[in-house]
Amino acid sequence: MEQIVLLDPAAEYAEDIWAFRQEIFDCDAESEDQFAGCLSLDECKTAEEWIEISRLRKSAETCNQTGVGVPANMFLAVRIRDNRIVGIIDLRHHIDHPILGTWGGHCGYSVRPSERRKGYATEMLRLNLLKAKERGIPKLLVTCNDWNTPSEKVILANGGVFESTIDVDGRAVKRFWIEV
Repeated sequence: MEQIVLLDPAAEYAEDIWAFRQEIFDCDAESEDQFAGCLSLDECKTAEEWIEISRLRKSAETCNQTGVGVPANMFLAVRIRDNRIVGIIDLRHHIDHPILGTWGGHCGYSVRPSERRKGYATEMLRLNLLKAKERGIPKLLVTCNDWNTPSEKVILANGGVFESTIDVDGRAVKRFWIEV
């Protein structure tokens, strides 16, 4: 796997954010979780709109303007060699919320379809754990659908400890905790 960094969404990545979005639409049309960790990227009309929403979402004072009550940081996972977005991951500042505390967890992530099975998701989560440590978050709840073996492997590779499987509207969701 090539080296990546987690960066705040910025205008210089607008074109690639939009290409990432289109690739998800083209390749993951059947997936209910196609935009996991991407906030409202699927609903935005432009990359610039999504970048602004990501900026507003970072603060407890402004996150409500985006339709969410819990602040979070959005990160682009950018491959250093060619400055290409390989994934998107978020970090919710807390999970004191009925959905997040039950099955949403502290983060969600999506890897660009053409970049999957290269280890990027594992590295994205590892780097996100460092961001969580910087924020003073002691442990992360990370969840995945019970059928999502690749995501489960990512979580386990980052020290995830299985807690339980819960029912969420008829689907089984696995809950894991990772000590930061």
